[in-house]
Amino acid sequence: MMNRLPPLPQDDLLHILEHTRHLWRDLDGERIFITGGTGFFGVWLLETLAAANSLLNIRVEATVLSRDPESFQAKLPHLAGACSWLKGDVRDFPFPAGTFSHVIHAASSTDARFNASAPAEALETIIGGTRRVLDFAAAAGTAKLLLTSSGAVYGTQSADIPHMPEAYLGGPDTTSPDSIYAEGKRVAELQMSIAARHTGLSAKIARCYCFTGPHLPLDWHFAIGNFMGDALAGRKLTVRGDGRPLRSYLHAADLVIWLLGILSNGISMRPYNVGSEEACSIADLAKRVARISGLKDAVSIMSPEGDGPAPRYVPDTSRARQELGLQQTIALDDAIARTLAWWRTAA
Repeated sequence: MMNRLPPLPQDDLLHILEHTRHLWRDLDGERIFITGGTGFFGVWLLETLAAANSLLNIRVEATVLSRDPESFQAKLPHLAGACSWLKGDVRDFPFPAGTFSHVIHAASSTDARFNASAPAEALETIIGGTRRVLDFAAAAGTAKLLLTSSGAVYGTQSADIPHMPEAYLGGPDTTSPDSIYAEGKRVAELQMSIAARHTGLSAKIARCYCFTGPHLPLDWHFAIGNFMGDALAGRKLTVRGDGRPLRSYLHAADLVIWLLGILSNGISMRPYNVGSEEACSIADLAKRVARISGLKDAVSIMSPEGDGPAPRYVPDTSRARQELGLQQTIALDDAIARTLAWWRTAA
């Protein structure tokens, strides 16, 4: 029996609504279709939609695609009635009837284990899924479609680029199977561009980086999730490398604010980076999690310090800040504390 998980903290949901109140006029009375609605991004979107309908006196009808809605509803029963459910695979799902003014396409596996073990299927899921979603949007009379893409589309971030801008025209290594996810997202963006040009669809692209918050897996390849899993279990936090790589982390409440802002006001086919600009080394991240969780001397770094510039994966978000007024409102230490507190209630 799958353990039930608690709702998101009310403070997090109220934080989102406070910063998105002006955006709900665009969605009030509309129907929205969401793929990936049972993943990390999707859970936050569903909780936010339910809170907006309840607290802002609006009406947004959401239909969510899922391969296994029953398992999701058993895990999060408070969301079972928050939307309509459509069972199916993103590559060949049956089209629900009627018109849908908005679509959020957030379906694609970020599980590195699946991408490594079944690379061809992982690639086809992204490309075939995007093709199917675009066909559905055309049939459903969709006006605005948001694709959650990834900062991985830029390829390796050079040491002389402290924050990666959207104008960078590099890319991942096309000869490496490790590029499956990145190349899939690049093709998905191209598919969006073709549809926007030929159908008039307003195609929005959010290039997402790294995040934290309730529901982030504690046992995948996400360093911050693994560190929190160790801390919650009282284990030593293990850095499986030299700890020098630089990342940045945005709390999921801010993530939702940014996604809704881009969906409503982003310029079609003008990608926006989504993330934090506050660079943090993996070693420092582990030490922060240990400190905030109350552990002392609990970090182990497995490899000696390497040579050369530290690898970076940190976005330039000036486009989103200047054009859409989006900003990070929850600092990293606060984001870690909020996430640990929620997981403790879920234990």
